[in-house]
Amino acid sequence: MASYRVAIKRSAVKEIESIAQKKVRRQVVDRIANLSANPRPPGCEKLSGHYARYRIRQGRYRILYEIQDKALVVFVVKVAHRREIYRQTH
Repeated sequence: MASYRVAIKRSAVKEIESIAQKKVRRQVVDRIANLSANPRPPGCEKLSGHYARYRIRQGRYRILYEIQDKALVVFVVKVAHRREIYRQTH
């Protein structure tokens, strides 16, 4: 299986940096890095209403990402605590 390139949206980088606990932040970063080898790991869920958007859990945090299979890219769009991840901010 070919290796995917992982791209992270600038706002998602800020969300990762805002995680207060260094250990939890490291776990989230490691989980994102592992997406390059397997963009659909066990436990990932495809979100309904979105063409290619998936969610994985890392402790109390959720990582939302899109998979672009033709370009071999995983694009992380949001990282947040489970109570905040699905709220729409307009």
